[in-house]
Amino acid sequence: MLSIAKVRTLCLLVGIAVASALFALPALSQDQAAAARTAAGCGPSEVQFDVKTDKKQHPVAQPEAGKALVYVIEAEKADRGVFKIGAVTTRAGLDGSWVGANHGASYFYFSVEPGEHRLCTDWQSSFKSISRLGSAVSFTAEAGKVYYFRVEVHETSNHPLAVKLEPLDSAAAQFLISSSSLSISHPKPPASD
Repeated sequence: MLSIAKVRTLCLLVGIAVASALFALPALSQDQAAAARTAAGCGPSEVQFDVKTDKKQHPVAQPEAGKALVYVIEAEKADRGVFKIGAVTTRAGLDGSWVGANHGASYFYFSVEPGEHRLCTDWQSSFKSISRLGSAVSFTAEAGKVYYFRVEVHETSNHPLAVKLEPLDSAAAQFLISSSSLSISHPKPPASD
């Protein structure tokens, strides 16, 4: 037979184990969500970008030898009834690492190795509900080819806030590039405690 002291100790240990498991569930859930976003192509959620745009430049690059070139073009859809403060910043990730960001009607491009890739984009925001808005696509890059993707940010009264990533054909992409600003981005330094 167990003594009262042993029963109390056993209950205390069981209580600690249950409490530890309950506190670990949110962290486990967050780790699973982060792993899923990385598998979709996104980079770490804590990385934020500073973005500058240049309306005067509209460079069009060619792929490096043995590589493909990827353009990411942001377009915002908002109606006049939607209150806006500035443009939206979207980050773009490739295979689990951020490669750059756009701000408003802008674009940037980068080189990729041939093969299977996952491209992700999301709305950079300090608000969790908005920062979860994003989209991803898979594509197979071939050396010497150029791939164009449009990030469509929806801020309309008849459509919920959304970020949609889709491939574009070269004519539609060239048209968007002609009226978009060149985006120059770099990761912000980590916040110091």
